[in-house]
Amino acid sequence: MQRMTIKAYAIKHKLSIYNVMKMVRAEKLHTDVVETQGKELTYILVEAEQEARIRDQIIPTKDPDQRTLEEEVSLLKAEVAMLKREVAALKSVRN
Repeated sequence: MQRMTIKAYAIKHKLSIYNVMKMVRAEKLHTDVVETQGKELTYILVEAEQEARIRDQIIPTKDPDQRTLEEEVSLLKAEVAMLKREVAALKSVRN
């Protein structure tokens, strides 16, 4: 069993700290509260079966850069097809 801070857990699962805090308050995650220097720190206890359950609930998002690349490729393919038609038309007029 491993302990992680809320921020580290959020970064690991690509979630916002707010969403992790909601999960902690809803008791979807097992936590351990430790008091150091007058401050209460909440650590999330990472367990294999809990991680699998949480991973199923998280909706994967597309990488915005990847989506942009896919759109760019489709636009470029359309432009190449248009240019090929223009070249073919010019060749037929010339002959």
